[in-house]
Parts: sequence; structure tokens; C-alpha cells
Amino acid sequence: MRLLERMRKEWFMVGIVLAIAGAKLEPSIGVNGGPLKPEITVSYIAVATIFFNSGLSLKTEELTSALVHIKLHLFIQIFTLAFFPTAIWLFLQLLSITPINEWLLKGLQTVGCMPPPVSSAVILTKAVGGNEGIVITPLLLLLFLGSSSSVPFTSIFSQLFMTVVVPLIIGQIVRRYIKDWLERKKPPFGAVSSSVLLMIIYTTFCDTFSNPNIDLDKFSLVLILVIIFSIQLSFMLLTFIFSTRNNSGFTPADTVAIIFCSTHKSLTLGIPMLKIVFAGHEHLSLISVPLLIYHPAQILLGSVLVPTIKSWMVSRQKGVKLTRPTV
Repeated sequence: MRLLERMRKEWFMVGIVLAIAGAKLEPSIGVNGGPLKPEITVSYIAVATIFFNSGLSLKTEELTSALVHIKLHLFIQIFTLAFFPTAIWLFLQLLSITPINEWLLKGLQTVGCMPPPVSSAVILTKAVGGNEGIVITPLLLLLFLGSSSSVPFTSIFSQLFMTVVVPLIIGQIVRRYIKDWLERKKPPFGAVSSSVLLMIIYTTFCDTFSNPNIDLDKFSLVLILVIIFSIQLSFMLLTFIFSTRNNSGFTPADTVAIIFCSTHKSLTLGIPMLKIVFAGHEHLSLISVPLLIYHPAQILLGSVLVPTIKSWMVSRQKGVKLTRPTV
């Protein structure tokens, strides 16, 4: 019974496994030109649906108030969109001499280029991921991966604009007129986006399993799993050390936001973006694997570390109150 409750709570993780298994069993359904017509339903309709949904759920008024924390916002942006991808690129120069599958390594680089989640409980995460990521992430992908994308640069940005930016703006406009209804009914925005995302993941792996030339060795997969957990833990520790220095100017609450916002990566934005940037690439699913691993890894690590980080924050806040001079 407890197992069923756990599976119900983590239905999206279970869904990813089932989507990949379904693609393995019957890949012909989700390949380009197949019954699902993913070249239309996924590349345009599914991606646009996710970002229209994000536009509806994005509380602009809260985002605007969050931008008051300029220093915090700037730190997260620089770490996420500059330090993170550069550090991964340097690390991959060492890993390139190992027998790890080269496309999984390229996938690690794409993880580094991704912004934080668009829809997150942390408003600052929205502020960083919602706008800059749409423009900077494709630039970072092209910078670090070069000609791995067979799609012209202008085509990438025109499709990103039509399937990401436009639906996001329309969602925001619609939200202005039905805001009270949305606040009252609280539609399941997260569940809708996650369900559509499962369809994108399914069709991506259908293309892979229909290609007999693609082979993924278990050794590479296990190593990538270990590397991803190591990267997350290392970067969380690094952000903690940076943000708790005496002259950092960050409060304990700021530190918690930095730890999670700077190290989390968006699967909702990432998978559709990879689908656009690497459209038609035969190794797209292998490139997507590290991001698919990173997502549950960040949730797992977060759930394990939250109690410890929370108790640290509470104790530090109490310490600050005790050391504050009385008037």
C-alpha cells in the first residue's frame, strides 16, 4: 500500500520509465511519419502547449517583486548560465579520453547549458529560467557543441520563438483576464505539462529504438549516473561555500535559494529545446539521457538534503536574531 502511494506521488518518474519501455516495445508508433505524427504533434503542438501552460501559471506579480533581489538574481544567473556550462566543458575534456559513450558526454554538456526550472516553487527560479534561458541556452548549446546540430541557426530561433515565446506571452495575456478563476480553481498546471512532456520523451526514444545503428552500453550509463550525482553534490557544496562567506551579503534564506536555483536544471524547457536544436539528429535520445537522469537525481538529492538545510537555516536565523543589538 505504501508502495502504491509512493508510485502515485512519483507518477512522473514512473511515467518516464513506462514511456521509454513503450518506445522500446513499439517504436513505429512514435517515429517521424508514424501514427502520432510527432513532426507536427510534438515539435509544434506539444511544445507550444507546455509553454502556454507555463504562461498561464506564471505569476508575473510575484516574479516582479522577486527581481528586487538583484544581487541574488545576478549570482544565480552567472553561476547557472556561465560557470556551470564552462565547468562541465572543462570536465568533459578529461572525460573525452575515457571509453564513455561520446553522445552521453555531449548530453552532459547540454545539461550544463540548461536554465533552472521555469515552473518552480521558488519564484527566483522562475525569474532566471523564464526569459534568459530561451535565448541563452541555444547559444550555449551551439557554442559548446558546435556543428552537432544539423538545423540552421535562424530556423532554431524562429521555431523557439513560435513554439516557446509566443505561447508563453499568450498564456500571460490570457491569465490577466481569467486570473481570479485560476486562483479559485487552481488547475493542475504541473500535471498537464508533465503529461505532455511524457509524450515528447516517448517519441524521442521511438526514433532511437527504430534505429538499429544506435547502441548504449551499460558501463557508460552507470558512469554517467555516478557523474551526475557527483556534479550536483559538488556544485551544491560550492554554492553553499560561496554564499556563506562573511562578506557575501546573503542571508540564510538567500543561501537556500542559491543552492537549489543554481544547481537545478529544467526538464520541461530542456527536452523540447533539445528536440528543436537537434531536430532530425539520430543520437537525440542519447543526448537527452543525462537530462532525464539529472531531473530525478535533483529531486532525490533535494528531498534528502532539505531537512538538513532547513535545520541549518533555522539555526542560523536564530543566531542572527540573538547577535542583533537590542535598542
